[in-house]
Amino acid sequence: MVQRDLRSHYTGTALGSLWPIVRQLSQLLIFTYVFSVVLQVRLSAQGLPSQNQNLTFGLWLFAGLLPWTAVTGAFIQGATAVIRQKNLVTKVVFPLMLLPAVPVLSAFVESTFGLAILIAFVAVLTQKIHLTLLLLPLAWIPQLLLTAGLTYAAAALSVFLRDIPQAIGIVLNIWFYATPIIYPASLIPQPIQKLVLWFNPMAAVAELYRDIILIGEIQHWREWLFASGISLVIFVGGLWIYRKLRPAFADVL
Repeated sequence: MVQRDLRSHYTGTALGSLWPIVRQLSQLLIFTYVFSVVLQVRLSAQGLPSQNQNLTFGLWLFAGLLPWTAVTGAFIQGATAVIRQKNLVTKVVFPLMLLPAVPVLSAFVESTFGLAILIAFVAVLTQKIHLTLLLLPLAWIPQLLLTAGLTYAAAALSVFLRDIPQAIGIVLNIWFYATPIIYPASLIPQPIQKLVLWFNPMAAVAELYRDIILIGEIQHWREWLFASGISLVIFVGGLWIYRKLRPAFADVL
């Protein structure tokens, strides 16, 4: 189903499966231009050369955007997963637990294209590949748990409240700017900096991506552990909501 879902996104297009890469690179170029060229944001990232600040900032930014686009892409698509598959819900004996899982895995697979590009750029720029790349699955644990939990909850609630998919866009806009993705966490005022890093799982995941891919040293172990715990709670809660509401899907649809 994941393979079919990925194919359906790009069937009939000239670029085909290259579109995820084009989208992510366009995002990278836009944000790099706005923050690095127009707003003159400067970043000195450990492990990256300081000669070309624009390129350094671009790689740093891309590392934070990768998990964010994977989570939000799955969340948006997964919120309507049950509604869009009405025939599977009402007319066919089908394991409904799979419906929200498909967009989660599809978005994750798409993000690996951008991940490969980022690793290649870092390798060319620094002339080395960090051994910490072997720890990438650790970053995926809270990312996938968080994505699946949110998606299961949104998919179930959207069957009964059709405003949910519309509200998600607003929530994601607020969440995006509340997460240190396009700006360093060091710019957050000290009184709330720890709150953001500890209680916003996406902040910890973005920082861990940068630690693993750019820096080559894990500096946010505790934040990762806490984010994994929060993500697990969200996953269990979203799964519980989905299972609780699942028997009524067919009647409502």
